[in-house]
Amino acid sequence: MPDSKNLFKYIKSLLNPEKITEVKILETNSSSKLDRQMESIVKSPLLSRDLSWLTFNQRVLDQVQKPNLSIFEKLKFMAITASNLDEFFTVRLGSLYNYIDYGKQRIDYSGLRETQFRIKLLTKINEFYENRNQLYREELLPQFKENGFRIVDFNELTKEQQKEATDYFDSAVFPMLTPMVYDQTHAFPILLAKNLILGVVTRSKKSLLRAGEDDSRKLSFVQIPNNLPKFHTYIVNDEVLFLPMERIIIENVQKLYRNVKIESVDLFRILRNADFTLEESDDIEADFVDEIKQKIKERKVGRVVSMVIEDEPSNWMMKILKKRWEIDEYNIFVNKELMDFTRLWQIIGHPEFKDEMTAVRNVVPALNFDREKMQNIFSSLKEQDVLLHHPFNNFEPVLQLIEKAAEDPQVMSIKLTIYRLAKNSRITAALLKAAENGKHVSALFEIKARFDEENNIREAERLQKAGCFVIYGIGGVKTHTKLMLIVRKEGNKVVQYAHMASGNYNEDTSKLYTDIGILTTNPNYTKDISEFFNVITGHSEPQEYKYLITSPRDMRASVIELIQNETRNAKAGKPAGICIKINSLEDKETIEELYKASGAGVKIELIVRGICCLRPGRIGLSENIRVKSIVGHYLEHSRIFYFHNNGDPKVYGSSADIMVRSFDRRIESIFEIVDEFLKKQMILILKYNLKDNYNSYELKQSGEYEKIEAEGNVFNIHDEFYNLTKEEVATADLTKYFTKEVETEV
Repeated sequence: MPDSKNLFKYIKSLLNPEKITEVKILETNSSSKLDRQMESIVKSPLLSRDLSWLTFNQRVLDQVQKPNLSIFEKLKFMAITASNLDEFFTVRLGSLYNYIDYGKQRIDYSGLRETQFRIKLLTKINEFYENRNQLYREELLPQFKENGFRIVDFNELTKEQQKEATDYFDSAVFPMLTPMVYDQTHAFPILLAKNLILGVVTRSKKSLLRAGEDDSRKLSFVQIPNNLPKFHTYIVNDEVLFLPMERIIIENVQKLYRNVKIESVDLFRILRNADFTLEESDDIEADFVDEIKQKIKERKVGRVVSMVIEDEPSNWMMKILKKRWEIDEYNIFVNKELMDFTRLWQIIGHPEFKDEMTAVRNVVPALNFDREKMQNIFSSLKEQDVLLHHPFNNFEPVLQLIEKAAEDPQVMSIKLTIYRLAKNSRITAALLKAAENGKHVSALFEIKARFDEENNIREAERLQKAGCFVIYGIGGVKTHTKLMLIVRKEGNKVVQYAHMASGNYNEDTSKLYTDIGILTTNPNYTKDISEFFNVITGHSEPQEYKYLITSPRDMRASVIELIQNETRNAKAGKPAGICIKINSLEDKETIEELYKASGAGVKIELIVRGICCLRPGRIGLSENIRVKSIVGHYLEHSRIFYFHNNGDPKVYGSSADIMVRSFDRRIESIFEIVDEFLKKQMILILKYNLKDNYNSYELKQSGEYEKIEAEGNVFNIHDEFYNLTKEEVATADLTKYFTKEVETEV
C-alpha cells in the first residue's frame, strides 16, 4: 500500500493537470526502510521531445504501407527512417549520455530523470526496430522477386557465381581488410561508427592440443570499409541479385586467419556520441576552425551509444564489449534482417531501376513571375515581390538572381548566410565568380552545421582564398537564418534586392523539401536586412527592425506578444485565432502561452511535422488546440505563422521553429509578409495544409498520432500545389477555422 501522504499527492495531481507533478508511490515494508521504488507516475502537460521524435520516425515508416507506392519508393522511406535513427542516436541519445556519464541532472518534459528516461527511450526504440524489421520481412521482402530483384545469401548462388564472388574478394576486397586483434599486448582498436564490423573469436590450433592451458581465445575485428559497394550484383534473366558484401567476406574470412581456428564470426554495427559542444573563443578565426576540425575527429572515438548485432552472438565477445563500452542490453539491438537499411539506396539507385521511382513533376512558375519576367529579373523584382513555394515553384529564380549578380557590372556587393550547401553548389560557384569580377562578397558561413562541418569549412576556405569576406559564424550561437542581399547601382541611385526564406541555399534539397522564399526590393525589407548584416559583420545594434524579428535578440518575446494579442482579443469578444506551420514545437514558455490562449477561447491550429511537446485537446488546458502532422512525398520544411488579429491577419515566414535552440542559441529570422497577394498565397498554403487528408495525422493528448482517413474526396497537398490559380489565392481565408468547429474539408 502507498503511504497516505503520497497517495493524497497522487490523487491531487490527477485533479490538477496544469502542473507538472512527479509522484513516487513507495512500498512500505516493516522489515526494511525501502525495498524498491515503483515507476514514477507523471501527469504532465508536456510531451517528451525525444519520444515525440520517435513517433515522427514511425510516421515516416508508415509511408512504406501506402498501396500506391512502388517497391522502390517504399525502400526509400525505409532507408530514410534508418538514417534518421542513426542521427537520433548520435545526437539525442548522445546528448543524454553527456548527462549520465558526467553525473549531471536532467528531467525530461515527461517528468523522468535521465537514467529512468534512458530505459524508457531505448525500450521505445527497440519497439520501433521490431516493428520496422517485421514490416521489412513480411511486407517488403515478398515483393522483391516480382519487381525484378532479390537480396541473396552466398549459398543461394550457383557455383559459377560463388567463384566470381570469391575471385572478387581475392583481387579487390582482401587487400583492403585489416584484422585488428585485442589482447594483452594490443590496445583495443578504434572501431568506426556506421561501419559494418566483424567480431572474430579465434584460437591457436596448437593450444587446442595442450591440455590444461588457460583460455587462449583471442578477439579481433575486421572493419568493412565504407568505400566498398554494399552489394555485389548479378544480372540473371532480367533479375538483379544483390549479394551483401559482408556475406562474401564472411565466406572467405578464414583467409585472414591462417593456421588458427575461428570459433565465431559476428556481424555488428555501432553508433557513437556525436553531440559535441564548443568552448568558443574571441581569438582569431583560425583557432575556431581548428577546434571544429578537432571535434570532428573526436566523433570517431565518442562513447558508444548503440550496437546492432546479428542473432546469437558470442557470449565471450559480448561480455568484453559491454564492459569496454559501458553498455547494457538496452543499448543492444538484435537484427535478423538487413544489418543497415541505409544501404537500400544502392538498390534504389541501380541502373536497372532508374525509371521505377515516381517521375519528378515539372515545376510550375510562381503565380506572378513567369519565365519572361525571370529573364529580366532585376527589372521584374522592382515591380513586385515574388513568393516561391518549393518544390512546386523552381529554385531557379534564386540561382538566376545570384548568378546574374555575379556577372552584372552594375552589382557592387552580395551578402548572404549559408547553413547547408549542395555538393556541387551553384551558389558557391556564383560567389567565386563575383569575387573574381571584383565585387564585394560577404558570406556568413555556419561551420557548426551538424554533419556538414567538413563540407562547409572546405567551401568557406575556397571563398576566402578567392577574396570573399567570410565570417565563420558567431560565438556561442549557430547561424540558421536564410537571408541574401544584393546591392546594385542603377543610374544615380542604388537598389537593393533581397531574398528571405525558410530553407537553405541548396538547389538539391529544394527539389525534395517544401519551403517558402520571398524575392523583394521593398526598401523596408532591404533596410532591415542591411542592418542585420551590419550587426553580424561589424559592430552595430539597431534599435528595431520594421519587418524582421531576429533571435537570439527578441524572437521569443515577439512570438509570445503575438499570441498574447490573440488572447486579449478573445477575452474582449473579438475574432481571434492562430495557425502555425513549423517543423518542431518544443519551447516551454511559448507552449504555456498557447495554453493560456486556448483557455481564453482562442482557436489554434498547429501543423507540426516532427517534434511536438504541446499536449492538445486536454480539458481545462488545451481543448481549443488541434495539432496535425503532415508526412508524405516531400519533406515539409516551410515555417509560417498566422495571427488573426481581429480580422486583419498578420502573416510571417520564418527560418525558425519554436524551440529553445531557435530562440536562444541560433541566429534566426521571422519576416512579416506585407504584400497583399503574397499574404494571400501564404494563407492558402496554410489552408491547403489544414485540408490535406492524405498525408495527415492528428496528435492526441496521449502523445500518439492517429492517421486522418479521407472521407470522400482525397486532398493531397503534394499534388494540389501544382494546380494553384490566382483565383484560388484571391479567395484564401482562414476565418471559419476560428469561428466554429471545423471538420476535415474534402
